[in-house]
Amino acid sequence: MKYISILGSTGSIGTQTLDVVRQHSDKIKVVAISGNTNIQLLKDQILEFEPELCCVMDDSNALKLKKMLPPQAKTEIVSGMEGLIALAEYNKSEIIVTAISGMIGLKPTLAAIKKGKTIALANKETLVTGGAYIMNTAKKYKAPIIPVDSEHSAIFQCLMANETKAVNKIILTASGGPFRGKNQEFLKTVSVEDALKHPNWSMGKKITIDSATLMNKGLEVIEAKFLFDLEPDRIEVVVHPQSIMHSGVEFIDHSTLAQLGLPDMRIPIQFALFYPNRMENGYKSLSLTDVGTLTFEKPDLKTFKCLALAFEALKAGGTMPAVLNASNEACVKLFLDKKISFLDIGNINEKVMHSHSPKEIDSLERILEAEEWTKQTIRKFI
Repeated sequence: MKYISILGSTGSIGTQTLDVVRQHSDKIKVVAISGNTNIQLLKDQILEFEPELCCVMDDSNALKLKKMLPPQAKTEIVSGMEGLIALAEYNKSEIIVTAISGMIGLKPTLAAIKKGKTIALANKETLVTGGAYIMNTAKKYKAPIIPVDSEHSAIFQCLMANETKAVNKIILTASGGPFRGKNQEFLKTVSVEDALKHPNWSMGKKITIDSATLMNKGLEVIEAKFLFDLEPDRIEVVVHPQSIMHSGVEFIDHSTLAQLGLPDMRIPIQFALFYPNRMENGYKSLSLTDVGTLTFEKPDLKTFKCLALAFEALKAGGTMPAVLNASNEACVKLFLDKKISFLDIGNINEKVMHSHSPKEIDSLERILEAEEWTKQTIRKFI
């Protein structure tokens, strides 16, 4: 039996992780979950999976959840960042699924790493902001990091039979989002509703907007650099609108391995939970003849400048990726709140980056300082 905790059980990755648990209920036990505003879903999850611990970030929502639960429910309800860290460190849990979105996932993920837990990593911000510091900490505490993102999972799988030193480059595929092929003139007037219409994947609002700006791919480039210890010039981004090839690896002999499958996040989640073993499931099989055609394009870095900014942040190093991430997180919220335009996301990110002098990351505090600096700087540009 595998015992798991899910940071962010009510979000897209969290709910799909629970779908995987349902498929393998005789092999996986959920011992802890967390959420924030969707307390009705948390209640339903508690009644179905009977975790021993549940964290609700907001204190008032935690009290509401306690009152909603029947007297026989034995799940302990905790709250706030302290509760989230307690969940990440929970002694019964072997695997921590970091499905929580945003910088809020950094502290609990680092806490789990320091307890030597296996990290099923779906929180991009952990490596985007922490980079080598996080990877070195994981190595120190012997905490395996298994990627959950479909692209990084694909690369991870392609590398299973090969060493990193044999890699020539990795190929990260991008769907192109809802605005693939559009120019800046078109993007000036797109709405929040337009940007949330992803053609292939069902995801949370933040990651869906990031997919529309190609920032999601930029963050994945940064994450891939640290996950696989590769320089930016060995990471290629290719637009692949069908989302069937999830990513690939070209080796020094110029042979290329790629991982293919239907766009279903439950497959890489299951792989991360059972690694290094593969398990049967009831999900739909890929038929290449049904798909028919796979196409590939170069990304438009001028129209979608967020992807170019990610490469720039990587080259600058230090705290620059953390600043880009924090700036983008704030800008996406402003866009979702209809306070800035779609193109403002990239423009403000660029201004914030060019106002920053990166510093070496040697602690969690340095990352948090960069985040706070970014918040204050953005206020000047809005």
